[in-house]
Amino acid sequence: MAEHDTDQGYLLDNQQSEAGIRFGALSELFDPVTFRHVDQLGITTGMRCWEVGAGAPSVPLGLAERVGPTGAVIATDIDVSWTGDIDGGVIEVLRHDVAADPPPPGVFDLVHARLVLVHVTDRAEALHRMVQALRPGGRLLLEDADPGLQPLLCPDESGPEQRLANRLRSGFRALMAARGADLAYGRTLPRLLREAGLEDVQADAYFPITSPACAVLEDATVRQIRSLLVAEGLATDAEIDRHLANVATGRLDLATAPMISAWGRRP
Repeated sequence: MAEHDTDQGYLLDNQQSEAGIRFGALSELFDPVTFRHVDQLGITTGMRCWEVGAGAPSVPLGLAERVGPTGAVIATDIDVSWTGDIDGGVIEVLRHDVAADPPPPGVFDLVHARLVLVHVTDRAEALHRMVQALRPGGRLLLEDADPGLQPLLCPDESGPEQRLANRLRSGFRALMAARGADLAYGRTLPRLLREAGLEDVQADAYFPITSPACAVLEDATVRQIRSLLVAEGLATDAEIDRHLANVATGRLDLATAPMISAWGRRP
């Protein structure tokens, strides 16, 4: 969840203290979706998996459970701060830039990336490298956000608290776009997988509208980008304080951008 290659740096830096909180919330929100797809793709004992932009340990650990002691999970990221402790046994953790470095050695039954390519400047090259790393018959599973499809933090904009929340979310999107994020990338995944030569391409989408994890994610995200929101004139400190207080009440129905999952098979 953290591969990136932009001139201005990744907006949600893994080195910041809020990163671990964000990873936990993202895992709670999206791990069930990811592993529903992984299981439907038949990932099982003895298989080899490449987790691209692993970020946090939950997905590599879940893949390791499925492939067992005779399988292998390669977890890569340009920043392995949060995955170093799981290196060993079935899991190998590597520092790696998916758009610049050769794929890990060997071929894979599954290559997976979640909330990664939206942040990568050379997405086309990264996708090409992931496809080339698949064995014949191997599966690529890409899951990425599409803030353009549903741009609001509070889809039910019923009062001033919700309007403030949506204005700050607009500021967050502006910061992402300034760093090269493609806010409409998720919807392109099925087409891109077909254009890459994959077969049996399918896709679906998921986004929660109300969840305690959404509130945790929002609080950590805003705290992480607070100084940038203020520096760019997108919000004042007083507005951010008011928004965080509103989030803490638990009375806002907070959503995420849709996460689109697309998968296909290499011939």
